[in-house]
Formats: sequence, structure tokens, C-alpha cells
Amino acid sequence: MKLAIIHDSIGQYGGAEKVLEEMHAAFPDAPVFLPLWNEKGLPPHFRHWDVHTSWLDRMPGARRLQRAIFPLHPIAMHGFDLSEFDVVLSSSFNFAHNVVVGPEATHICYCHSPGRFLWDFHGYAERERMGRFTRGAVTAMLPLLRTMDAVAAMRVDHWIATSRLVQQRIGKYYRRDSQILPPPIRVADFRMGKGPGEHFLLLMRLVGWKRADIAIEACNRLKLPLVVAGDGRDTARLRAMAGPTIRFVGRVDGEEKAALYARSTALILPAVEDFGITPLESMAAGRPVIALGAGGALDTVRPGVTGEFFPEQNAESLIDTLTAFRPQHYDSEVIRAHAETFDAVAFRAQLKEIVAAHAPAGPRPPRPAARLPPAELAARPAG
Repeated sequence: MKLAIIHDSIGQYGGAEKVLEEMHAAFPDAPVFLPLWNEKGLPPHFRHWDVHTSWLDRMPGARRLQRAIFPLHPIAMHGFDLSEFDVVLSSSFNFAHNVVVGPEATHICYCHSPGRFLWDFHGYAERERMGRFTRGAVTAMLPLLRTMDAVAAMRVDHWIATSRLVQQRIGKYYRRDSQILPPPIRVADFRMGKGPGEHFLLLMRLVGWKRADIAIEACNRLKLPLVVAGDGRDTARLRAMAGPTIRFVGRVDGEEKAALYARSTALILPAVEDFGITPLESMAAGRPVIALGAGGALDTVRPGVTGEFFPEQNAESLIDTLTAFRPQHYDSEVIRAHAETFDAVAFRAQLKEIVAAHAPAGPRPPRPAARLPPAELAARPAG
């Protein structure tokens, strides 16, 4: 069985890229196809992969302007020649599922979410503070882009969703069934915290729709210590509103991130995430999670056992939950055991089972020999 992995453009080392990393660990000989490839900020081992990029990657300035040229991404996906592969495994949060596979091949899509900017554009534009001109230009293209996206979705043979929320979106926008396989974490990368913790933790990209401002406002008003880890275009605004109990540490990873989790009292998650890896990372360190009761957190947080929910996406609702929160009521060993059910080893095993169940049966028939045109046959000497 020849398998190829398809992924949307890499612009950072985020949750989708960590899933891609585990996909490649499950199928280490598989080539990886990307419309754009940017190694900056990625772990060194990514550079040893067999990576194939599209014509888009060779356009001057394409990597720098990838958000501006997003309408070209589905066209670039169409351009990949995947005719030699039996199974194509796409990791899609925008356009990766747009690839075209051979007639005997199977396309399995691991969907992080149908593209938010396509199917929830007005909410996306508001969250991203999109300018009037850009919003108007994209709105004009939406009918065509949505049609292309829906047609591409019909070519996928089997859908995998990250969470119940994403499963609902796949059913709503694509009218397709899917099975759920949550994204993985590597529990061994995190060590257990001891004691009550030193601070609450906010770890995310600092962009508008993530609503870091809710956690900062709540901790300002309650005078609670909060460490903000991450960066993004909202950093300056958030720093300006932070009080003396708020500390910004920038982007963290590896041992530095593990140490922040271990020293925390709890992770705060104020965003509606499609799934959300950070709650599981916090649980791997034995630390509870205080999350908005929506999105992927509903699949990972168990109230009273691994954390608590606050019902409304505003500071007042979070303040009520923080005021009632008692960290001593949580058992770190129980929290970590829950995180272990999402470990990367289990993810890879389940992914292999799904691929095996949907791969074409039997060996692929050989390609027929090339046939010469009649004029060339006539020109060949007899005998």
C-alpha cells in the first residue's frame, strides 16, 4: 500500500501540525504534500521528511502573503499528481481535502474543521477584525469558494472528525457522516505538578477570537496571578490592559512549557476551540482546566474531575467560576490518567486501524503498457 499525506500550508507549529507529526510517525515512509512550506519555527526533524510543494510555493512572496492569496490554495491542491498512491490521508482545516486522487485510490480526510472563513465568514471576519475592503472582496468570492469546497468534500471517501463539534459541522456543511478520533498529545512530555500551584495559566495564540481578554480582565479584577504564554497580533492590546498580577512570557515550548503547566494552579481556556490541545497538556501535568463550556472542551473536560466549565464567554461568568474554584478538590493522578487516554501511541494505533479498514482491498492492478498511436505502429518494421 502506497500512502501519501496532504496538509494545509504550515505557518506555525500549532495543534494541526502536531497531528501531522503523529500522522507521519504512524506512516514514516509517506511523502507529505503541502501547497506552501515554511520550516521556520518547526522542530528540526520536519526537515528530514519527504516534502513536496505546489507551484504556489515557487511564486515570489507567496509564503509572506499566504493569507492574501488563499483563493489560490484549492487550485494548488488540485495540481498535485497523486495517481501512484493507493491511500491519500489529508489533514484539513482549509483546503487539503480538495486534492484529487486516482480512481482506485481511497481518500481519508482528518478534518480539524470545515474552513471557518468559508462557512462562518461573518463571525470569522468579526473575530479577525477584517477590514471593510477585504471583507467585501471575500464576500464576493464566497459563493464560488463554498461551492468548490462542497464539491471537493463529496470526493472524500471517509471523514474523521476531531470532536463532536467538528462532526456536527461536517454533517451540516458537507452532508457527510464521520467518525471521531481526537487529536493526540504526548503525555510523557509533561511532568506532574506538585502543591497548589503558583499561577493560573493562559496558553494560546494571542488573536481576537481566542478571547484572552476575558481571562486577563477576570484575573485583574480578582487580583489573581496569571501567566500569559503565546504571541500574536493582539499582544500589544492585551499587555496594555493587564494589571500587576499578569505576566507575559511570550511563545513557549518544550521544557519551558512543561514547567509552566507543572507550576500552574489551573489552565484557563476562554475560547471556543474546535478541539483544543492545551486542556489535555494541562491534564498531562495533573492540573485541572477552567474552560468555556463549548466546543471541543466538552469532549475532554469532566466537571468536578478534570476541571470546571464557565457558561458564558465573558469576564463575569469566568469570575464566578474562579471565585468558587477549589484546586485542592482535584486529584492529579486521576487527571493525568484521563489525559493518557488521548496519548499519541493510542492515536497512531487507531489511525492505522482506520486506514487499514478503508484501504483498497488487494494489490493495486498494474498500469497497462503505453500504447503507440496508429501512425507510429504503421512506421515500425514488420517482424
